[in-house]
Amino acid sequence: MTGLRDKMQAIRRRGVALATAFVSVAATVGLAVVTPAVAAPGCRVDYTVPSQWSGGFTANVAVTNTGDRVSGWRLTWTWPAGQQVTQAWNATVTSSGSQVTAVDAGYNAVIEPNGTVAFGFNGSWTGANTAPQSFALNGVTCTGGPGTPPTTTTTTSGGPAPGDAMAQVAEMQPGWNLGNTLDSTGGDETSWGNPRITEALLDNVKAQGFKSIRIPVTWGQHQGPAPGYSIETAYLNRVKEVVGWALADGFHVMINIHHDSWQWINTMPSDRAGVLARYNAIWTQLAAAFRDSPAKLVFESVNEPQFTGSSGDAQNAQLLHELNASFRDIVRRSGGNNTNRLLVLPTLHTSSEQARLDELASSLNTFKDPNIAATVHYYGYWPFSVNVAGGTHFDATAQKDLTDSFDRVYNTFIARGVPVILGEYGLLGFDRHTGTIQQGEKLKFFEQFGHYARAKKITTMLWDNGQHFGRTSFQWSDPELIAQIKSSWTTRSGTASTDQVFNAKASAISAKTITLNPNGTTFNSLRQGTTELVRGTDYTVQGDQLTLTAAALTRLSGSRNYGTNAVLTAHFSQGVPWRINIVTYDPPVLQNATGTTSSFAIPTAFRGDLLATMEAKYADGSNAGPHNWTSYKEFDRTFAPNYTTGVTTLTSDFFAEVNDNRPVTLTFHYWSGTEVTYVVTKSGSAVTGTTA
Repeated sequence: MTGLRDKMQAIRRRGVALATAFVSVAATVGLAVVTPAVAAPGCRVDYTVPSQWSGGFTANVAVTNTGDRVSGWRLTWTWPAGQQVTQAWNATVTSSGSQVTAVDAGYNAVIEPNGTVAFGFNGSWTGANTAPQSFALNGVTCTGGPGTPPTTTTTTSGGPAPGDAMAQVAEMQPGWNLGNTLDSTGGDETSWGNPRITEALLDNVKAQGFKSIRIPVTWGQHQGPAPGYSIETAYLNRVKEVVGWALADGFHVMINIHHDSWQWINTMPSDRAGVLARYNAIWTQLAAAFRDSPAKLVFESVNEPQFTGSSGDAQNAQLLHELNASFRDIVRRSGGNNTNRLLVLPTLHTSSEQARLDELASSLNTFKDPNIAATVHYYGYWPFSVNVAGGTHFDATAQKDLTDSFDRVYNTFIARGVPVILGEYGLLGFDRHTGTIQQGEKLKFFEQFGHYARAKKITTMLWDNGQHFGRTSFQWSDPELIAQIKSSWTTRSGTASTDQVFNAKASAISAKTITLNPNGTTFNSLRQGTTELVRGTDYTVQGDQLTLTAAALTRLSGSRNYGTNAVLTAHFSQGVPWRINIVTYDPPVLQNATGTTSSFAIPTAFRGDLLATMEAKYADGSNAGPHNWTSYKEFDRTFAPNYTTGVTTLTSDFFAEVNDNRPVTLTFHYWSGTEVTYVVTKSGSAVTGTTA
């Protein structure tokens, strides 16, 4: 997929040292007895502090039920040293003085026997950050579970020793990218539409549980001419200001040379001396500017290195080796904290293909520097990542692409003692908007991604160009997505083959079956809001097959208006629940239309259905439109549904590669399984469309 991935590069805009404490508190907590007890209640609470900085910390709390079933929970404890909770997830946490109460978030209210629920929070502290000594669940203090007295075990680590690259990279998990800002290629950091960076933004990113922040920086438009290539003082000071804010927040901070990679560094095959001189000038100035910064500041040599007009892989590898070697020598020779600072080196294109990994491994063998990490990026299997060529599902092929990539990275570097930072991840379709990939399939990708990265000890940094975390609202644009991502940092979540159950309005409702993907968890229950559906009556589970009965679907569908009639959640023994929409639909109806290649919209009565993909073929069966190696066109780039206005738009990109006066048969595939055909004919800039 390297060639296809490379094509996407041109259209994408992505663009001190503090002790870390780990505290483990194990305690058994009695459960509140609502009815006369039949069996001894009990539970275990695991309280950990994976990250601590001056005045702040992040804690994770896992409650395992070792007794009877709990429906609705309330966990309380007392702070021994005056700490305060400042922000929480997966629970509602309130404080009164030193007393703290955490209440379930609704979807995780039930704890089955031997099941676990988990939540996390950020807190503040002064003087000491001593762990709570006991907990109480639903008002009952720990009395043994059963018959075992409460125990508390505390282990404290002062963090990695200086120069321990593997430990520092582990501490950087999870990470976040401040994209499309200082890496913008315009006049200043707002030129790509994002606001100026503020301290409040970084504070709020920290409150989300991120431990590291990658600050991409594009330098070229802020450099003077040869031979000095001086960086504008105001711009360098602005970068230093933002880095200082991030370090003060306790982040590990990574800065780099970013879009310069395709602006001028890529010309190195024809201008080796000129590019190297300019590149060296940047790192010489940065090394001096940040020489005495704390060890939590990390340098990345160059983002997504690429070369135009080279003779092939061998020359590419040699040129990248020269850049990385020069970068390392400049930083190390500058002295101060740069002598042992963690340096991050990329593969060509930050690709995880084995040949690219081997090239970087060869460079590392020559450097013999223990304070180096490797970096790659991952945006998924390309057809799935942008929704083209029928890549609508996170299927076995897309899953294998992910696991193979991470296996190669692990075996080449991590298994040999070299840490790896996955400096960017996401889906390439997000560059247009996050709805390019269907929600359930998207969530399955991020669940598997987080799990497998954790299994392979890869530190991950979410690419965010402003489409995920609001730069001024400090809110997530897709709370369901970030909940899945956060959950994957510590555990697995159960999913299913689909998050949509369709019932045709024109037909009688029948039972529907979906396949559960427990991912190592155990299915516990099915709920509508806070109401549990009745197993055996509303649904059955046989192995991994969840069947909703016709009677339950009829009740849930109500008056059967088009669209989503009810939302269910499947709950597992851990992780976030899996949402299932109950949808009423009929086959969409399209109408004849006229328009132009720059503005053509098909009137569409979607009638509750949702568009998955579109095929385009000429009458002789050959493929029409862009990417003519496949009949399935790219979602949103060539076609896009608008459910509010009731149209399906065909874009100018689509018509740009359609032949004049050759009718094209479009087949629209909907998530219900319905297929509807339509014919468009282009004549110059005029377009006509007719129902087939």
